[in-house]
Amino acid sequence: MSIILTTFARTRLFPRDRRPSAIRDCSAEAFEQRLNTEAPLKVLDGYAPFCKLHVHRNWTSTRCTATPITEANRHLLRSAYEARSSDELPVLVRWFEGIDPPVANYLLPILYSREQLAKEGAPIDADWGVVGCLYTTEPEEIPMVPITMLRNALGVAEGGSGVPLDRDAYRRAVAFWNVHANWRG
Repeated sequence: MSIILTTFARTRLFPRDRRPSAIRDCSAEAFEQRLNTEAPLKVLDGYAPFCKLHVHRNWTSTRCTATPITEANRHLLRSAYEARSSDELPVLVRWFEGIDPPVANYLLPILYSREQLAKEGAPIDADWGVVGCLYTTEPEEIPMVPITMLRNALGVAEGGSGVPLDRDAYRRAVAFWNVHANWRG
């Protein structure tokens, strides 16, 4: 099985500005090589048949993706309308500023099949393409952000995957993200 970083993932996980919330202490090339040479601890099924998550012990100083919202840090939440690319419409996002989350214990690259990426207009020369990565304390997936679920349900033309909305999964994601937020350095 061969794995490659998609252009979308490369710019988000290894940005030029080297922001603290990106993958640290590892180049995109070294990350991709490691995924191709090191067997994952386990493989999780994603939200659709074309999606898998590989669980790896964190070999970097990358910090956890999601942080619990508490009374002590709520005042550090920020929000704005943002798009992930120039082709997408901006959506409301929120994040913490000014916090220092713990170093993640696990990296969970999110993989899409070659067939799905071709359908989304991002063909690859590998079996699987990395589209994102979760940085977690436990070797388990955290729920997808609700707006990403909605974007996926809107279809490929709107930056999604075309997978219909699963109302129960959406409610579980809302419950999680109602008390957690991402962070930015």
